Parts: sequence; C-alpha cells; structure tokens
Amino acid sequence: MVGSVGKKPIWLNRLRLRFKDFFSWAMGKNKNSVPDNPQFYGRRKGHALRPHRQLLMNELLPKVQVSSEGNYVLDASEIWLEIGFGAGEHLAAQAESHPDIGFIGCEPYVNGVATLLSVIEQKKLTNIRIFSDDARLLLTKLKQATISKVFVLFSDPWPKKRHNRRRFITPENLTTLSYIMTDQAELRFATDDMNYVRWALDAFYQHPDFNWQDQRPGDWSNRYADAVPTRYETKAVKQGKKSVYLTFRRRTRT
Repeated sequence: MVGSVGKKPIWLNRLRLRFKDFFSWAMGKNKNSVPDNPQFYGRRKGHALRPHRQLLMNELLPKVQVSSEGNYVLDASEIWLEIGFGAGEHLAAQAESHPDIGFIGCEPYVNGVATLLSVIEQKKLTNIRIFSDDARLLLTKLKQATISKVFVLFSDPWPKKRHNRRRFITPENLTTLSYIMTDQAELRFATDDMNYVRWALDAFYQHPDFNWQDQRPGDWSNRYADAVPTRYETKAVKQGKKSVYLTFRRRTRT
C-alpha cells in the first residue's frame, strides 16, 4: 500500500530518480556539454543474435577491433571515420568502393556491429576497423591530423529539448574532431530533423576550425554523389520527411 511503512512503492523510487536526474543537470551541467564520463543513452543491444553472428562477434570482431587506446593497423593511403554507422550499410559500401582507403567505424549498438561483421565476412573487406563503444572514448585517443574524412549520418537527433545535450554535434566534439582531422578534411553531416540542423549549423558557425561548403540555396537538399542510403535515411524518406545534407571542411592550420 502507498501509505504503508517499510518498502517504498515503485512509483516513489522512479520519481526520486527523475528528480535526481533533473537536479544533476540543473546544478551546473551545460546543456551542450559532453558528460565527463561518456555514457550510453540509447540501446546497446536489441534482439538476441543469431548463432553465426554471435560467432562473428566472438571471433572476427577482435581481429578488426580498434583498441580502447586507439590502436589499429591499416595499410591505407588515408583514414576515413564514420561515427554511428548503424547497421554499416554506408560504411561497407564506401570501403568496397575505396579499397585503398582505411575506414574506422564507431557504433555501440551490438546488433549493428554484428550486421557489419557479416558484410565484412561476406565481401571479404579488409580495410574496415571497428570501435564498438562510445565514439567520444576513441576520438580523444586518435593522433592529430590523421583523419581525412568524417561521416555523421542520421545520428540520433534526440528531439526532446531536455535531451538535446545528448546530441553528438557539440562544440566540445567539434574541437576534438578538428584536432584529429587533416587540413581541408571533409566532414559530412546529414539528418532529417530540422531542429538538429539549426543546432548543428550554430555549433559549426561558432567554431573557428570549420567552413560550411554549400554554395547555393539548394545545395543542402542534394544527397552526396556517392551516398549510400542507410536504414534511417530510408525510413525518413518513407515517412515523407525532408533530409538535409551538409558539408564542412576543416580549415588549414596556421
């Protein structure tokens, strides 16, 4: 019973957790800041993996995994980075089209990682490395000026205002990216959430290291020439949503 003494009712414990969450944010956490200890806000795993995909997670992933210290081996002319590759459709297609380029993909969602591993096995792709954890943990480990292209495609827009600070595009993350990107490196950002577009443009505009590359009013609505639809972009199209495709370049260091 609610009025009984002893074990607290479930609703009260949940209410206390909500208030704890609120006050933690209100007492000094900037809404655009990244938590000191990066954490996962979305799901880490969905349905149970099929036996073969679980086998790939156990046996293939360790062979292509980027270490927690940011160590990896890739014999490549350039390194491209995709943050939040989902099921890996875009990453795998880019790797297949550019066998001389090395690719690093970041994705904490286990089922997405397993799906990409199955494609790597099927197509015998040797130029992909995977960081199956929060991308922010890796970015601070990578060396300066080593990444020549970055993809942030249809990442979670966290549309609720109280969740906006969980978005990947933040001033802090842009500073980290600018450190690891080569001069004139390209960054592609795509989303179907117009509020996230405004948020991202504001962050890029205020950052000293990035230039927006769109020249004409309609450029932002044109898909990248070599773009491969992800399941999230396809879902947006089916729902009749308009997507925005922005391109930025890292300014040359002085």
